[in-house]
Amino acid sequence: MSADDVLTAGDRIGFIGLGNMGVPMVQRLLDGGFTVSGYDINEAQGTALDGAAGYHRAANLVGTVTGTRSLILMLPDSTVVEKVMLGAGLLDVMAQHAPESVLVDMSSSRPSETVRMAGEAAQRGVPFMDAPVSGGVPGAVSGSLTVMTGGPRELHERVLPALERIGSNVVHAGDAGAGHALKAINNLLSGSSLVASSEALLIGTRFGLDPEVMTQAINGSSGRSWSTMTKWPRYVIPRTFDSGFELALLLKDIRIATDLAEQVGVPAAHARLTESLYASAADTLPAHADHTDIYRWVEQTAAQED
Repeated sequence: MSADDVLTAGDRIGFIGLGNMGVPMVQRLLDGGFTVSGYDINEAQGTALDGAAGYHRAANLVGTVTGTRSLILMLPDSTVVEKVMLGAGLLDVMAQHAPESVLVDMSSSRPSETVRMAGEAAQRGVPFMDAPVSGGVPGAVSGSLTVMTGGPRELHERVLPALERIGSNVVHAGDAGAGHALKAINNLLSGSSLVASSEALLIGTRFGLDPEVMTQAINGSSGRSWSTMTKWPRYVIPRTFDSGFELALLLKDIRIATDLAEQVGVPAAHARLTESLYASAADTLPAHADHTDIYRWVEQTAAQED
């Protein structure tokens, strides 16, 4: 790989999926000097980017792909990714109109499906890698996401300048699907610590402890986690429950992790329990509940036992 192969400011990047995460990610790319062709099947999505310097709203996949050095997918799940790559013909469009452009799947997809999509891309000669993220909407806005890539190291290096605009911690995890596997495992841990810390917060509050005092003590002690350090003070204690990441999406990621555990022969009893708790919460809470609403579900469950 030569220096000319590496993405640089001024290069055009296609971006499909202009939702809560996609919009700030595109803005980070624009602020870094890249030009972006954005596309979403829902025309109401991504309007905040209209008029931004260096940004073009594409009308179709051909317009999104043409002239790009890389194309990023930020879609809900593997089913939607397959519908775009195969059903809508994105891979064929790329093979015809931008054969050297690197396709980067930053969605939360199933590792096994990612491996299959990598095979489909290879059959058409389209460079493909997965690169899911962790850090939520605040991380997307600040450019502090963790990006976990899977695929050839050469592709990782080629698109790294763009990924470093999106995230401050970019890790090459391994072959195709490795990024999506690592993302699911991370979110399993995140969900597990959040529900456990929610129970701990409620126990302490019912005893009469001040949540602020609990936060200060725990975050200086061995019980601290990202949940106690970030989610408690930002979303749970002030009861805003507005992190921007839905509980249903976290449950999807947890299920990807438990499916992976089954595939590799790990019983993962704690992971299965975490999955069941979030599944129960999803059945009880409103359809679009934030993932930090798990604390409200813990409260409601406790109240039913009184």
